[in-house]
Amino acid sequence: MRLATRAGRLVAGVLAATAAGTVLFAAPAGATPDGAGRAYGTVSARTGVNERALPSTDASVRGILRHRIQIGLRCKVRAQDIGGNNVWYQLRDRQTWVAAKYIDDRAANVPYCRMLNRSTMDDTVASRNAMG
Repeated sequence: MRLATRAGRLVAGVLAATAAGTVLFAAPAGATPDGAGRAYGTVSARTGVNERALPSTDASVRGILRHRIQIGLRCKVRAQDIGGNNVWYQLRDRQTWVAAKYIDDRAANVPYCRMLNRSTMDDTVASRNAMG
């Protein structure tokens, strides 16, 4: 009988610890949808926002993101000014850019892009001018 009581307490303790661990490791309010603590944003423009090949309105459009869609943000650069905002975000899952003016970023910790390689940017006059 005594062994059964101890086993019952042990199971209860494990369950309590598991429950506490779940609470301790649960995602905090405002966490990213993927749960990895990476930056994301939500398209705030009612008409959507263009995904661009480079951080400039002169760059080709690669797609359109709809209003209120959540997107992963890899990094940011300062480039062409759009309505008083010169920040552009590179998307996490593809090599395209969106103007921060139209993105409501939920995570203020979007890092600056450390290096843009030649596959992302070329060294043409048009690219240098697009960067401001």
